[in-house]
Amino acid sequence: MILNQRTIVLRARSEDLVKDLQHLSQEIGHQQLAATVGELRNRMSEPFMFVIVGEVKAGKSSFVNALLEAGREICAVAPQPMTDTVQQIIYGEKEETVVVNPYLKKMFLPVEILRDIAIVDTPGTNSIVERHQEITENFIPASDLVIFVFEAKNPYRQSSWDFFDYIHQDWHKKIIFVLQQKDLMPPEDLAVNERGLYDFAVKKGVQSPVIFAVSAKAELEGHYDQSNFSAVRDYIRTHVTGGRGAALKLKNNLTTSRNILDRIRKDLDTRAEQFRNDTLFRQDIRQTLDNQEKKSNHQVNILIENLLNGYDRITKSIGDELDSGLSFPSMLKRSFMGIFSKQASITDWLNELAKKLELQLNAELRTKLNDGVVDLADSVQQMAKMIDLKIKNSSTVIKNDSYVFEDISEKRAAVLHELQDAFARFMARSENFTDTRLFPENATVSPNIAAGSGAAIIGMILAAVTNLAVLDITGGVLAGVGMLFAGITAGVQRRKIVKGYYDEIATGRQRMDEALNGKLLGYVRTIKSRIDDNFSELDAMLGNEIQQIERFNERYATIESTLEEIDRELTV
Repeated sequence: MILNQRTIVLRARSEDLVKDLQHLSQEIGHQQLAATVGELRNRMSEPFMFVIVGEVKAGKSSFVNALLEAGREICAVAPQPMTDTVQQIIYGEKEETVVVNPYLKKMFLPVEILRDIAIVDTPGTNSIVERHQEITENFIPASDLVIFVFEAKNPYRQSSWDFFDYIHQDWHKKIIFVLQQKDLMPPEDLAVNERGLYDFAVKKGVQSPVIFAVSAKAELEGHYDQSNFSAVRDYIRTHVTGGRGAALKLKNNLTTSRNILDRIRKDLDTRAEQFRNDTLFRQDIRQTLDNQEKKSNHQVNILIENLLNGYDRITKSIGDELDSGLSFPSMLKRSFMGIFSKQASITDWLNELAKKLELQLNAELRTKLNDGVVDLADSVQQMAKMIDLKIKNSSTVIKNDSYVFEDISEKRAAVLHELQDAFARFMARSENFTDTRLFPENATVSPNIAAGSGAAIIGMILAAVTNLAVLDITGGVLAGVGMLFAGITAGVQRRKIVKGYYDEIATGRQRMDEALNGKLLGYVRTIKSRIDDNFSELDAMLGNEIQQIERFNERYATIESTLEEIDRELTV
Protein backbone atom coordinates (compact mmCIF):
# COMPACT_ATOMS: atom_id res chain seq x y z
CA MET A 1 0.00 0.00 0.00
CA ILE A 2 2.89 2.32 0.78
CA LEU A 3 4.43 1.48 -2.59
CA ASN A 4 1.13 2.12 -4.34
CA GLN A 5 0.73 5.46 -2.59
CA ARG A 6 4.25 6.50 -3.52
CA THR A 7 3.66 5.43 -7.11
CA ILE A 8 0.50 7.53 -7.21
CA VAL A 9 2.42 10.59 -6.00
CA LEU A 10 5.24 10.00 -8.44
CA ARG A 11 2.78 9.51 -11.29
CA ALA A 12 1.15 12.86 -10.49
CA ARG A 13 4.56 14.52 -10.56
CA SER A 14 5.35 12.73 -13.81
CA GLU A 15 2.12 14.00 -15.35
CA ASP A 16 3.15 17.56 -14.47
CA LEU A 17 6.58 16.86 -15.94
CA VAL A 18 5.14 15.59 -19.22
CA LYS A 19 2.80 18.60 -19.34
CA ASP A 20 5.82 20.91 -19.08
CA LEU A 21 7.58 18.83 -21.71
CA GLN A 22 4.67 19.26 -24.10
CA HIS A 23 4.61 23.03 -23.56
CA LEU A 24 8.35 23.23 -24.23
CA SER A 25 7.95 21.18 -27.43
CA GLN A 26 5.23 23.55 -28.59
CA GLU A 27 7.24 26.66 -27.75
CA ILE A 28 10.31 25.58 -29.69
CA GLY A 29 8.03 24.93 -32.66
CA HIS A 30 8.23 21.13 -32.91
CA GLN A 31 4.57 20.33 -33.50
CA GLN A 32 5.17 16.66 -34.29
CA LEU A 33 7.07 16.13 -31.05
CA ALA A 34 4.43 18.09 -29.13
CA ALA A 35 1.77 15.75 -30.55
CA THR A 36 3.81 12.74 -29.43
CA VAL A 37 4.09 14.13 -25.91
CA GLY A 38 0.34 14.82 -26.00
CA GLU A 39 -0.29 11.14 -26.76
CA LEU A 40 1.99 10.20 -23.88
CA ARG A 41 0.02 12.51 -21.54
CA ASN A 42 -3.29 11.02 -22.64
CA ARG A 43 -2.12 7.46 -21.95
CA MET A 44 -0.31 7.93 -18.66
CA SER A 45 -3.40 7.00 -16.64
CA GLU A 46 -4.38 4.12 -18.93
CA PRO A 47 -3.43 0.49 -18.26
CA PHE A 48 -0.11 -0.98 -19.31
CA MET A 49 -0.18 -0.79 -23.12
CA PHE A 50 1.04 -3.50 -25.48
CA VAL A 51 1.54 -2.57 -29.12
CA ILE A 52 1.46 -5.52 -31.53
CA VAL A 53 3.48 -4.93 -34.69
CA GLY A 54 4.67 -7.02 -37.61
CA GLU A 55 4.17 -7.57 -41.32
CA VAL A 56 0.85 -8.28 -42.99
CA LYS A 57 -0.21 -11.93 -42.48
CA ALA A 58 2.38 -12.52 -39.77
CA GLY A 59 -0.47 -13.68 -37.53
CA LYS A 60 -0.84 -10.59 -35.30
CA SER A 61 -4.65 -10.66 -35.09
CA SER A 62 -4.70 -14.38 -34.33
CA PHE A 63 -2.10 -13.79 -31.62
CA VAL A 64 -4.29 -11.09 -30.01
CA ASN A 65 -7.39 -13.30 -30.13
CA ALA A 66 -5.53 -16.14 -28.45
CA LEU A 67 -3.96 -13.89 -25.82
CA LEU A 68 -7.28 -12.35 -24.75
CA GLU A 69 -8.94 -15.75 -24.07
CA ALA A 70 -12.29 -14.21 -24.97
CA GLY A 71 -13.62 -17.43 -26.41
CA ARG A 72 -14.36 -15.75 -29.72
CA GLU A 73 -12.74 -13.76 -32.50
CA ILE A 74 -11.99 -10.20 -31.40
CA CYS A 75 -9.70 -9.17 -34.24
CA ALA A 76 -10.89 -10.33 -37.65
CA VAL A 77 -8.84 -13.11 -39.23
CA ALA A 78 -9.05 -14.12 -42.91
CA PRO A 79 -6.80 -15.31 -45.75
CA GLN A 80 -6.56 -11.74 -47.01
CA PRO A 81 -5.26 -8.87 -44.80
CA MET A 82 -8.09 -7.79 -42.45
CA THR A 83 -6.54 -5.23 -40.11
CA ASP A 84 -6.81 -2.07 -42.18
CA THR A 85 -7.00 0.22 -39.15
CA VAL A 86 -5.19 0.62 -35.87
CA GLN A 87 -7.34 -1.08 -33.23
CA GLN A 88 -6.95 -0.07 -29.59
CA ILE A 89 -8.48 -2.78 -27.41
CA ILE A 90 -9.25 -1.66 -23.86
CA TYR A 91 -11.46 -2.74 -20.96
CA GLY A 92 -15.11 -1.72 -20.87
CA GLU A 93 -18.12 -2.92 -18.88
CA LYS A 94 -19.98 -3.40 -22.13
CA GLU A 95 -18.75 -4.28 -25.58
CA GLU A 96 -18.54 -1.24 -27.82
CA THR A 97 -16.55 -0.05 -30.84
CA VAL A 98 -15.83 3.66 -31.32
CA VAL A 99 -14.51 4.81 -34.68
CA VAL A 100 -12.10 7.67 -33.93
CA ASN A 101 -11.25 8.29 -37.60
CA PRO A 102 -10.92 6.20 -40.76
CA TYR A 103 -7.57 4.88 -39.55
CA LEU A 104 -8.22 4.35 -35.84
CA LYS A 105 -10.91 2.68 -33.75
CA LYS A 106 -11.28 1.82 -30.06
CA MET A 107 -12.77 -1.50 -28.99
CA PHE A 108 -14.13 -1.73 -25.41
CA LEU A 109 -14.45 -5.31 -24.15
CA PRO A 110 -15.42 -6.83 -20.77
CA VAL A 111 -12.36 -9.13 -20.82
CA GLU A 112 -10.64 -9.59 -17.47
CA ILE A 113 -7.03 -9.30 -18.67
CA LEU A 114 -7.86 -5.89 -20.13
CA ARG A 115 -8.23 -4.51 -16.61
CA ASP A 116 -4.44 -4.62 -16.40
CA ILE A 117 -3.36 -4.19 -20.00
CA ALA A 118 -4.46 -2.44 -23.19
CA ILE A 119 -3.63 -3.85 -26.59
CA VAL A 120 -3.03 -1.98 -29.82
CA ASP A 121 -3.32 -4.16 -32.91
CA THR A 122 -1.72 -2.51 -35.94
CA PRO A 123 -1.76 -2.96 -39.71
CA GLY A 124 1.30 -4.58 -41.24
CA THR A 125 4.61 -2.75 -41.26
CA ASN A 126 4.61 -3.35 -45.04
CA SER A 127 1.09 -1.95 -45.44
CA ILE A 128 0.61 0.03 -48.63
CA VAL A 129 -1.39 2.69 -46.80
CA GLU A 130 1.19 5.17 -45.51
CA ARG A 131 -1.23 6.62 -42.96
CA HIS A 132 -1.25 3.28 -41.15
CA GLN A 133 2.44 3.47 -40.34
CA GLU A 134 2.14 7.12 -39.30
CA ILE A 135 -0.56 6.26 -36.75
CA THR A 136 1.29 3.13 -35.62
CA GLU A 137 4.32 5.31 -34.95
CA ASN A 138 2.14 7.66 -32.91
CA PHE A 139 1.34 4.78 -30.55
CA ILE A 140 4.92 3.54 -30.23
CA PRO A 141 6.28 6.42 -28.09
CA ALA A 142 3.47 5.98 -25.55
CA SER A 143 3.69 2.19 -25.49
CA ASP A 144 4.94 0.22 -22.50
CA LEU A 145 5.83 -2.98 -24.32
CA VAL A 146 6.15 -3.71 -28.03
CA ILE A 147 5.40 -7.27 -29.11
CA PHE A 148 7.06 -7.91 -32.47
CA VAL A 149 5.27 -10.74 -34.30
CA PHE A 150 7.08 -12.60 -37.08
CA GLU A 151 6.09 -15.53 -39.23
CA ALA A 152 7.91 -18.46 -37.69
CA LYS A 153 9.05 -19.61 -41.12
CA ASN A 154 10.59 -16.23 -42.10
CA PRO A 155 11.59 -13.79 -39.35
CA TYR A 156 13.94 -11.79 -41.59
CA ARG A 157 11.66 -9.63 -43.74
CA GLN A 158 13.19 -6.20 -44.33
CA SER A 159 10.16 -3.98 -43.60
CA SER A 160 9.79 -5.54 -40.16
CA TRP A 161 13.40 -4.86 -39.24
CA ASP A 162 13.24 -1.35 -40.67
CA PHE A 163 10.35 -0.68 -38.30
CA PHE A 164 12.28 -2.38 -35.50
CA ASP A 165 15.09 0.15 -36.00
CA TYR A 166 12.60 2.97 -35.53
CA ILE A 167 11.25 1.44 -32.32
CA HIS A 168 14.55 0.41 -30.80
CA GLN A 169 16.97 3.11 -31.92
CA ASP A 170 14.63 6.09 -31.87
CA TRP A 171 12.52 5.27 -28.82
CA HIS A 172 14.48 2.56 -26.94
CA LYS A 173 11.29 0.63 -26.24
CA LYS A 174 11.10 -2.64 -24.38
CA ILE A 175 10.55 -5.31 -27.06
CA ILE A 176 9.72 -9.00 -26.98
CA PHE A 177 9.68 -11.20 -30.09
CA VAL A 178 7.01 -13.72 -31.05
CA LEU A 179 7.44 -16.39 -33.72
CA GLN A 180 3.81 -17.05 -34.69
CA GLN A 181 2.43 -20.04 -36.57
CA LYS A 182 5.04 -22.43 -35.19
CA ASP A 183 2.64 -25.26 -35.98
CA LEU A 184 3.52 -24.80 -39.67
CA MET A 185 7.16 -25.76 -39.13
CA PRO A 186 9.09 -28.87 -38.10
CA PRO A 187 10.62 -28.42 -34.61
CA GLU A 188 14.20 -28.57 -35.92
CA ASP A 189 13.55 -25.79 -38.48
CA LEU A 190 11.75 -23.73 -35.85
CA ALA A 191 14.78 -24.04 -33.55
CA VAL A 192 17.05 -22.80 -36.35
CA ASN A 193 14.87 -19.73 -36.94
CA GLU A 194 14.52 -19.07 -33.25
CA ARG A 195 18.29 -19.09 -32.87
CA GLY A 196 18.68 -16.97 -36.01
CA LEU A 197 16.20 -14.40 -34.66
CA TYR A 198 18.06 -14.30 -31.35
CA ASP A 199 21.42 -13.67 -33.04
CA PHE A 200 19.96 -11.07 -35.39
CA ALA A 201 18.34 -9.20 -32.52
CA VAL A 202 21.63 -9.19 -30.61
CA LYS A 203 23.35 -7.71 -33.64
CA LYS A 204 20.65 -5.03 -33.67
CA GLY A 205 21.57 -4.06 -30.13
CA VAL A 206 19.05 -6.01 -28.04
CA GLN A 207 20.54 -7.43 -24.85
CA SER A 208 19.25 -10.93 -24.01
CA PRO A 209 16.31 -10.93 -26.48
CA VAL A 210 13.08 -12.44 -25.15
CA ILE A 211 11.56 -14.76 -27.78
CA PHE A 212 8.38 -16.86 -27.67
CA ALA A 213 7.49 -19.37 -30.38
CA VAL A 214 3.70 -19.78 -30.28
CA SER A 215 0.76 -21.19 -32.19
CA ALA A 216 -2.39 -19.09 -31.93
CA LYS A 217 -4.22 -21.81 -33.87
CA ALA A 218 -3.36 -24.44 -31.25
CA GLU A 219 -4.35 -22.08 -28.41
CA LEU A 220 -7.71 -21.23 -29.96
CA GLU A 221 -8.40 -24.93 -30.66
CA GLY A 222 -7.69 -25.80 -27.02
CA HIS A 223 -4.34 -27.49 -27.53
CA TYR A 224 -2.77 -25.46 -24.75
CA ASP A 225 0.19 -27.78 -24.28
CA GLN A 226 1.21 -27.14 -27.87
CA SER A 227 0.52 -23.39 -28.18
CA ASN A 228 3.15 -22.08 -25.66
CA PHE A 229 0.85 -19.18 -24.74
CA SER A 230 1.29 -20.10 -21.10
CA ALA A 231 4.88 -18.81 -21.33
CA VAL A 232 3.65 -15.50 -22.76
CA ARG A 233 1.07 -15.11 -20.00
CA ASP A 234 3.66 -15.99 -17.35
CA TYR A 235 5.84 -13.21 -18.72
CA ILE A 236 2.91 -10.77 -18.54
CA ARG A 237 2.07 -11.81 -14.99
CA THR A 238 5.69 -11.44 -13.92
CA HIS A 239 6.21 -8.02 -15.49
CA VAL A 240 2.75 -6.46 -15.45
CA THR A 241 -0.20 -7.97 -13.67
CA GLY A 242 1.83 -9.23 -10.75
CA GLY A 243 1.89 -5.81 -9.08
CA ARG A 244 4.78 -4.27 -10.97
CA GLY A 245 2.72 -2.86 -13.83
CA ALA A 246 2.07 0.63 -12.42
CA ALA A 247 5.69 1.22 -11.44
CA LEU A 248 6.95 -0.26 -14.69
CA LYS A 249 4.58 1.91 -16.73
CA LEU A 250 5.76 4.96 -14.81
CA LYS A 251 9.35 3.94 -15.50
CA ASN A 252 8.52 3.56 -19.20
CA ASN A 253 6.92 7.01 -19.22
CA LEU A 254 10.06 8.51 -17.70
CA THR A 255 12.22 6.69 -20.26
CA THR A 256 10.10 8.09 -23.09
CA SER A 257 10.23 11.54 -21.50
CA ARG A 258 14.01 11.27 -21.30
CA ASN A 259 14.12 10.27 -24.96
CA ILE A 260 12.00 13.29 -25.92
CA LEU A 261 14.10 15.55 -23.69
CA ASP A 262 17.26 14.26 -25.39
CA ARG A 263 15.76 15.15 -28.76
CA ILE A 264 14.94 18.62 -27.52
CA ARG A 265 18.51 18.96 -26.21
CA LYS A 266 19.86 18.03 -29.63
CA ASP A 267 17.50 20.49 -31.27
CA LEU A 268 18.46 23.26 -28.86
CA ASP A 269 22.14 22.55 -29.48
CA THR A 270 21.52 22.83 -33.22
CA ARG A 271 19.69 26.08 -32.65
CA ALA A 272 22.54 27.39 -30.47
CA GLU A 273 25.04 26.37 -33.16
CA GLN A 274 23.07 28.32 -35.75
CA PHE A 275 22.98 31.30 -33.41
CA ARG A 276 26.75 31.09 -32.96
CA ASN A 277 27.21 30.93 -36.73
CA ASP A 278 24.91 33.91 -37.26
CA THR A 279 26.66 35.84 -34.49
CA LEU A 280 30.08 35.06 -35.99
CA PHE A 281 28.73 36.11 -39.37
CA ARG A 282 27.54 39.41 -37.89
CA GLN A 283 30.86 39.92 -36.10
CA ASP A 284 32.67 39.18 -39.35
CA ILE A 285 30.58 41.83 -41.09
CA ARG A 286 31.48 44.40 -38.44
CA GLN A 287 35.16 43.41 -38.52
CA THR A 288 35.20 43.57 -42.32
CA LEU A 289 33.63 47.03 -42.24
CA ASP A 290 36.15 48.18 -39.64
CA ASN A 291 39.06 46.81 -41.65
CA GLN A 292 37.80 48.32 -44.88
CA GLU A 293 37.21 51.64 -43.12
CA LYS A 294 40.83 51.60 -41.93
CA LYS A 295 42.00 50.77 -45.43
CA SER A 296 39.89 53.56 -46.91
CA ASN A 297 41.07 56.00 -44.25
CA HIS A 298 44.64 55.06 -45.10
CA GLN A 299 43.91 55.91 -48.73
CA VAL A 300 42.43 59.23 -47.58
CA ASN A 301 45.58 60.01 -45.61
CA ILE A 302 47.81 59.16 -48.57
CA LEU A 303 45.71 61.30 -50.89
CA ILE A 304 45.72 64.29 -48.53
CA GLU A 305 49.44 63.89 -47.85
CA ASN A 306 50.17 63.93 -51.60
CA LEU A 307 47.96 66.96 -52.09
CA LEU A 308 49.60 68.85 -49.25
CA ASN A 309 53.09 67.89 -50.41
CA GLY A 310 52.32 69.30 -53.84
CA TYR A 311 50.78 72.36 -52.26
CA ASP A 312 53.85 72.88 -50.07
CA ARG A 313 56.33 72.47 -52.93
CA ILE A 314 54.57 74.94 -55.24
CA THR A 315 53.80 77.57 -52.62
CA LYS A 316 57.41 77.40 -51.38
CA SER A 317 58.71 77.82 -54.91
CA ILE A 318 56.51 80.88 -55.41
CA GLY A 319 57.46 82.12 -51.94
CA ASP A 320 61.14 81.85 -52.75
CA GLU A 321 60.54 83.77 -55.97
CA LEU A 322 58.59 86.43 -54.08
CA ASP A 323 61.34 86.75 -51.46
CA SER A 324 64.01 87.07 -54.14
CA GLY A 325 61.97 89.50 -56.20
CA LEU A 326 61.43 91.80 -53.22
CA SER A 327 65.14 92.31 -52.68
CA PHE A 328 66.28 95.95 -52.95
CA PRO A 329 68.23 95.52 -56.22
CA SER A 330 65.31 93.71 -57.87
CA MET A 331 62.80 96.29 -56.69
CA LEU A 332 65.05 99.14 -57.86
CA LYS A 333 65.54 97.45 -61.21
CA ARG A 334 61.79 96.93 -61.71
CA SER A 335 61.04 100.51 -60.64
CA PHE A 336 63.57 101.86 -63.15
CA MET A 337 62.41 99.55 -65.95
CA GLY A 338 58.80 100.34 -65.20
CA ILE A 339 59.47 103.85 -66.43
CA PHE A 340 60.13 102.49 -69.93
CA SER A 341 58.00 99.29 -69.97
CA LYS A 342 54.59 98.71 -68.47
CA GLN A 343 55.12 94.93 -68.36
CA ALA A 344 58.22 95.25 -66.24
CA SER A 345 56.51 97.08 -63.42
CA ILE A 346 56.23 95.64 -59.87
CA THR A 347 52.47 95.35 -60.23
CA ASP A 348 52.75 93.32 -63.42
CA TRP A 349 55.37 91.07 -61.88
CA LEU A 350 53.16 90.36 -58.83
CA ASN A 351 50.16 89.65 -61.05
CA GLU A 352 52.22 87.22 -63.09
CA LEU A 353 53.44 85.60 -59.87
CA ALA A 354 49.89 85.14 -58.59
CA LYS A 355 48.81 83.71 -61.95
CA LYS A 356 51.73 81.31 -61.92
CA LEU A 357 50.76 80.18 -58.43
CA GLU A 358 47.21 79.52 -59.59
CA LEU A 359 48.22 77.56 -62.70
CA GLN A 360 50.76 75.39 -60.90
CA LEU A 361 48.46 74.65 -57.95
CA ASN A 362 45.53 73.69 -60.19
CA ALA A 363 47.66 71.48 -62.43
CA GLU A 364 49.42 69.79 -59.51
CA LEU A 365 46.34 69.23 -57.35
CA ARG A 366 44.11 68.04 -60.17
CA THR A 367 46.66 65.41 -61.20
CA LYS A 368 47.11 64.13 -57.66
CA LEU A 369 43.35 64.13 -57.12
CA ASN A 370 42.78 61.99 -60.19
CA ASP A 371 45.41 59.48 -59.08
CA GLY A 372 44.39 59.37 -55.42
CA VAL A 373 40.63 59.20 -55.93
CA VAL A 374 40.98 56.02 -58.01
CA ASP A 375 42.54 54.19 -55.04
CA LEU A 376 40.06 55.61 -52.56
CA ALA A 377 37.05 54.78 -54.74
CA ASP A 378 38.30 51.22 -55.15
CA SER A 379 38.63 50.85 -51.38
CA VAL A 380 35.08 52.09 -50.75
CA GLN A 381 33.72 49.86 -53.50
CA GLN A 382 35.51 46.87 -51.98
CA MET A 383 33.83 47.60 -48.67
CA ALA A 384 30.41 47.20 -50.27
CA LYS A 385 31.35 44.27 -52.52
CA MET A 386 32.93 42.25 -49.70
CA ILE A 387 29.82 42.62 -47.56
CA ASP A 388 27.62 41.62 -50.48
CA LEU A 389 29.70 38.44 -50.97
CA LYS A 390 29.60 37.55 -47.27
CA ILE A 391 25.81 37.88 -47.21
CA LYS A 392 25.48 35.49 -50.14
CA ASN A 393 27.85 32.95 -48.55
CA SER A 394 26.39 32.96 -45.02
CA SER A 395 26.26 29.41 -43.62
CA THR A 396 23.14 27.53 -42.55
CA VAL A 397 22.98 24.82 -39.90
CA ILE A 398 19.20 24.65 -39.55
CA LYS A 399 17.47 23.27 -42.61
CA ASN A 400 14.50 25.24 -43.84
CA ASP A 401 12.36 22.07 -43.69
CA SER A 402 13.32 21.27 -40.10
CA TYR A 403 10.26 20.36 -38.00
CA VAL A 404 11.63 21.66 -34.75
CA PHE A 405 12.85 24.94 -36.17
CA GLU A 406 10.15 25.55 -38.71
CA ASP A 407 9.33 29.01 -37.36
CA ILE A 408 12.89 30.20 -36.70
CA SER A 409 14.30 28.68 -39.91
CA GLU A 410 11.60 30.34 -42.00
CA LYS A 411 12.12 33.64 -40.20
CA ARG A 412 15.90 33.40 -40.55
CA ALA A 413 15.63 32.53 -44.25
CA ALA A 414 13.25 35.48 -44.73
CA VAL A 415 15.60 37.86 -42.90
CA LEU A 416 18.64 36.77 -44.93
CA HIS A 417 16.67 36.86 -48.17
CA GLU A 418 15.46 40.37 -47.39
CA LEU A 419 19.02 41.32 -46.40
CA GLN A 420 20.31 40.15 -49.77
CA ASP A 421 17.55 41.99 -51.63
CA ALA A 422 17.94 45.13 -49.53
CA PHE A 423 21.69 45.18 -50.02
CA ALA A 424 21.32 44.66 -53.77
CA ARG A 425 18.96 47.65 -53.82
CA PHE A 426 21.42 49.60 -51.68
CA MET A 427 24.26 48.89 -54.10
CA ALA A 428 22.14 49.89 -57.10
CA ARG A 429 20.91 53.24 -55.77
CA SER A 430 23.36 56.03 -56.52
CA GLU A 431 21.83 58.30 -53.88
CA ASN A 432 23.24 56.03 -51.18
CA PHE A 433 26.68 57.13 -52.36
CA THR A 434 25.93 60.63 -53.67
CA ASP A 435 23.35 61.84 -51.18
CA THR A 436 23.60 65.64 -50.96
CA ARG A 437 23.38 65.33 -47.18
CA LEU A 438 26.95 64.06 -47.31
CA PHE A 439 28.15 67.31 -48.92
CA PRO A 440 25.43 69.94 -48.45
CA GLU A 441 27.62 72.81 -49.71
CA ASN A 442 28.10 70.91 -52.97
CA ALA A 443 24.49 69.96 -53.58
CA THR A 444 24.82 70.61 -57.29
CA VAL A 445 27.20 67.69 -57.68
CA SER A 446 24.71 64.86 -57.25
CA PRO A 447 22.27 65.69 -60.09
CA ASN A 448 25.14 65.89 -62.53
CA ILE A 449 26.42 62.39 -61.83
CA ALA A 450 25.77 59.87 -64.60
CA ALA A 451 23.10 57.25 -63.96
CA GLY A 452 24.29 53.84 -62.82
CA SER A 453 24.86 51.71 -59.77
CA GLY A 454 26.02 53.38 -56.60
CA ALA A 455 29.28 51.45 -56.43
CA ALA A 456 30.14 52.34 -60.02
CA ILE A 457 30.00 56.11 -59.43
CA ILE A 458 31.83 56.32 -56.12
CA GLY A 459 34.97 57.51 -57.90
CA MET A 460 33.03 60.16 -59.77
CA ILE A 461 31.46 61.66 -56.67
CA LEU A 462 34.73 61.56 -54.75
CA ALA A 463 36.60 63.26 -57.58
CA ALA A 464 33.91 65.89 -57.98
CA VAL A 465 33.66 66.67 -54.27
CA THR A 466 37.39 66.72 -53.55
CA ASN A 467 38.01 68.78 -56.64
CA LEU A 468 35.45 71.36 -55.54
CA ALA A 469 36.85 71.38 -52.03
CA VAL A 470 40.42 71.90 -53.23
CA LEU A 471 39.49 74.56 -55.75
CA ASP A 472 37.39 76.36 -53.17
CA ILE A 473 40.27 76.45 -50.71
CA THR A 474 42.98 77.29 -53.25
CA GLY A 475 40.72 79.95 -54.66
CA GLY A 476 40.53 81.51 -51.22
CA VAL A 477 44.28 81.33 -50.87
CA LEU A 478 44.80 82.97 -54.24
CA ALA A 479 42.34 85.71 -53.39
CA GLY A 480 44.19 86.38 -50.15
CA VAL A 481 47.53 86.43 -51.91
CA GLY A 482 46.13 88.71 -54.59
CA MET A 483 44.90 91.19 -51.99
CA LEU A 484 48.27 91.01 -50.27
CA PHE A 485 50.08 91.70 -53.53
CA ALA A 486 47.74 94.53 -54.42
CA GLY A 487 48.81 96.42 -51.29
CA ILE A 488 52.53 96.19 -51.96
CA THR A 489 54.40 99.41 -52.60
CA ALA A 490 58.05 100.13 -52.89
CA GLY A 491 58.14 101.34 -49.36
CA VAL A 492 56.75 98.18 -47.75
CA GLN A 493 59.24 96.03 -45.86
CA ARG A 494 60.30 92.84 -47.64
CA ARG A 495 60.19 90.64 -44.51
CA LYS A 496 56.64 91.70 -43.69
CA ILE A 497 55.48 90.98 -47.23
CA VAL A 498 57.01 87.49 -47.28
CA LYS A 499 55.67 86.70 -43.82
CA GLY A 500 52.19 87.78 -44.90
CA TYR A 501 52.44 85.49 -47.91
CA TYR A 502 53.43 82.44 -45.85
CA ASP A 503 50.78 83.19 -43.23
CA GLU A 504 48.17 83.16 -45.98
CA ILE A 505 49.63 79.94 -47.42
CA ALA A 506 49.66 78.27 -43.97
CA THR A 507 46.05 79.22 -43.34
CA GLY A 508 45.05 77.76 -46.70
CA ARG A 509 47.02 74.59 -46.03
CA GLN A 510 45.28 74.04 -42.68
CA ARG A 511 41.89 74.66 -44.24
CA MET A 512 42.64 72.18 -47.01
CA ASP A 513 43.85 69.54 -44.54
CA GLU A 514 40.79 69.94 -42.30
CA ALA A 515 38.30 70.13 -45.15
CA LEU A 516 39.59 67.06 -46.97
CA ASN A 517 39.93 65.04 -43.77
CA GLY A 518 36.44 65.99 -42.66
CA LYS A 519 34.84 65.35 -46.02
CA LEU A 520 36.62 62.18 -47.09
CA LEU A 521 36.86 60.47 -43.69
CA GLY A 522 33.27 61.47 -43.03
CA TYR A 523 32.26 60.08 -46.39
CA VAL A 524 33.91 56.72 -45.66
CA ARG A 525 32.35 56.64 -42.17
CA THR A 526 28.89 57.45 -43.56
CA ILE A 527 29.05 54.77 -46.26
CA LYS A 528 30.17 52.24 -43.64
CA SER A 529 27.27 53.24 -41.39
CA ARG A 530 24.79 52.98 -44.24
CA ILE A 531 26.06 49.51 -45.14
CA ASP A 532 25.77 48.43 -41.50
CA ASP A 533 22.22 49.79 -41.26
CA ASN A 534 21.11 47.06 -43.67
CA PHE A 535 21.66 44.53 -40.84
CA SER A 536 19.21 46.07 -38.38
CA GLU A 537 16.58 43.35 -38.90
CA LEU A 538 19.18 40.61 -38.47
CA ASP A 539 20.40 42.31 -35.29
CA ALA A 540 16.85 42.38 -33.95
CA MET A 541 16.39 38.70 -34.78
CA LEU A 542 19.64 37.74 -33.04
CA GLY A 543 18.69 39.79 -29.98
CA ASN A 544 15.37 37.97 -29.75
CA GLU A 545 16.98 34.61 -30.48
CA ILE A 546 19.48 34.75 -27.63
CA GLN A 547 16.67 35.53 -25.21
CA GLN A 548 14.65 32.54 -26.48
CA ILE A 549 17.62 30.19 -26.32
CA GLU A 550 18.38 31.23 -22.75
CA ARG A 551 14.73 30.79 -21.74
CA PHE A 552 14.49 27.36 -23.43
CA ASN A 553 17.72 26.22 -21.78
CA GLU A 554 16.40 27.24 -18.38
CA ARG A 555 13.14 25.35 -19.01
CA TYR A 556 15.08 22.34 -20.23
CA ALA A 557 17.32 22.32 -17.15
CA THR A 558 14.29 22.49 -14.84
CA ILE A 559 12.52 19.60 -16.57
CA GLU A 560 15.71 17.52 -16.68
CA SER A 561 16.31 18.05 -12.98
CA THR A 562 12.73 17.08 -12.12
CA LEU A 563 12.89 13.98 -14.30
CA GLU A 564 16.12 12.77 -12.67
CA GLU A 565 14.67 13.39 -9.22
CA ILE A 566 11.52 11.35 -9.98
CA ASP A 567 13.60 8.59 -11.55
CA ARG A 568 15.81 8.36 -8.45
CA GLU A 569 12.82 8.17 -6.12
CA LEU A 570 11.20 5.52 -8.31
CA THR A 571 14.37 3.42 -8.29
CA VAL A 572 14.73 3.45 -4.51
